[in-house]
Order: sequence, then structure tokens, then C-alpha cells
Amino acid sequence: MTIRLTFLCAPGGDATLDPLLGDAPLSEHSLCMARAAGAALPPQVLAVRAPSIRCSQTADAIGLMALPEPALRDLDLGTWCGRTVDDIVATEPDGFTAWLTDPDAAPHDGESVRQLCRRTADWLSGLAPDTGHAVAITEAAVVRAALIHALAVPARAFWHIAVPPLSALSFTGEGGCWDVRPGTVTPQEGQRWFLSRSATLVRPRRPSWTEGTTPAPRCVGRRNAGWESG
Repeated sequence: MTIRLTFLCAPGGDATLDPLLGDAPLSEHSLCMARAAGAALPPQVLAVRAPSIRCSQTADAIGLMALPEPALRDLDLGTWCGRTVDDIVATEPDGFTAWLTDPDAAPHDGESVRQLCRRTADWLSGLAPDTGHAVAITEAAVVRAALIHALAVPARAFWHIAVPPLSALSFTGEGGCWDVRPGTVTPQEGQRWFLSRSATLVRPRRPSWTEGTTPAPRCVGRRNAGWESG
């Protein structure tokens, strides 16, 4: 049977966009954006969410009775949780650069990107064939990890995938294989985001807080485009 899963990215908490790392309540502006995004979601039988404040508030704003799913929790940032990106860049520049370039690095003593990708892949692989239509409200990091698995690209592409707030990506799975197509995207003011028909996700150059530490992510390659494993 075919599984149709829509990932909806909750606002906030994305290290490529937000200066403060970790969970936090949504602003009134983000809540208004979430209410508007709810109308674009397809009908579903099952709704799950990450066990975070912002994902819970996003589900409530949309009007979904979403069950918390521990396997969809955000990347564990360990000692960096609650700190600002600027502070980390200033005090631990080598660790921060390693975190953005090496999927096995965990300078914060939390979870590595590769560990998150494996956890997310295990959850996707464990979905029952009769799941049908479902919605998963998750963090940007989890959506990236799901794309890494579905598109069969290496984990080091993780930070090159743009996942804007309240973007919706439709995953269609059958027999352990997944196809991905874009849904509705609610852009941040002053920025443009898009997913091409060839499944290449493109984003503008990242803000300057990482300038001088590592190249800014720009895009992720398409499925079956010759990525080597890693």
C-alpha cells in the first residue's frame, strides 16, 4: 500500500535562520502564519508532531489533534541549547565549523547529524504500510533528515538543504522507496524559496553570521544524481 506523508516544518529553531538555538514558544506572528498554513494541508487520517513547545503550538494553531512522537524530536544540541549562534561562533569557532561540515561531529556533546538522520530514517522505515494519509509537524532538522533518506543523498548534504518555516513537503512511499514533491511554502519576509520540479531545493545565500567559518549552503542535489555515499 502507498503511504502519503506530509512533513510540515514548524516555525523557529532552525540554526540556519534563528540566532537562538533550542525550543521556545512561537511568536504571535508565527502563530498567525501557522493558522494560515493549515488551510493548505491535505486531508489526513493520522497527525503526529515532535514533542516540542513550538510543534505543539503549531499543531494547535492549525487545528490538528497531533500525537507527540519522540522519534521526531529535534536534533539534540547538548550544551549549545539555549545559546545564541553568535556566542557559539565567538567562543567555539572550530566546533561550530565542524558541526556544519562533518555529519559525525557533536562538539556540543549532543547528537550528531548522522545520528539524527538514522533516527529519522528508522521512523520512516517503521511506518505501517496501511498508514495512508498522515501529517507530521516537525522541526527543520527532522525534515532535512527525512529528505536525506528519501533522496538517498549523503548526510554531509544536511546543511545544504533549505527548509523554510511552514514549508510542506509531500512524501509518497511504497515498498521502502520514497518520492518527494513540494507543497505550500510560507516564505519569510524578504526571502524567496522554491523547490524545482527536478527535486532540487535552492535557497538564497545564508546570512553573514557564518561568514569566515564555512561556506554558506546553497542547494542540494537531486535524487539519483550520482552522490557518493558518506
